[in-house]
Amino acid sequence: MKKIFLLFAIFLAFAGCSYKFNGASIPVNMKTINVRFFENVAPLVVPTLAQSFTEALKERIRTQSRLSITQNEADATMEGRITAYSITPIAFGDNNRPTAGGNRLSITVEVTYTNNLDTGKVKSSFKESFTQFQDFTLTGSLQSQEPALIKEVNNKLTENIFNRAFAQW
Repeated sequence: MKKIFLLFAIFLAFAGCSYKFNGASIPVNMKTINVRFFENVAPLVVPTLAQSFTEALKERIRTQSRLSITQNEADATMEGRITAYSITPIAFGDNNRPTAGGNRLSITVEVTYTNNLDTGKVKSSFKESFTQFQDFTLTGSLQSQEPALIKEVNNKLTENIFNRAFAQW
């Protein structure tokens, strides 16, 4: 009886292991995507932001899907622009000396995703804005912290954009 119970427990453990955790539901016939350069039109411009965001989005698609990124005609297209970049204080450190005790770096990206394979039954194309932020305490200069903060925010943005385009849950 113990052997039957043990075999049944092992069977149940392995039976549940077929779940796909990345959640991507990319149509079977979709093979390619064209990710166009995201221009930075924010009032406050960081020179490297457009390039780093575009590359982060391409990397997310490369590592979490089977799609090939192409510069030519593709089954889907992702394009857009960076519309906002800001650093704002979120907490004061001292009432006597009004200095920021905490800050927030925010980035907003407007994305247009076009599924060129849409059959008309279910529309998966969209045009939407995504905003993410990272809170931080200023230690040293902002220029020394900014690249790491931008990378964190880009990771959050690309995750949200990827999930909106491909996760469908």
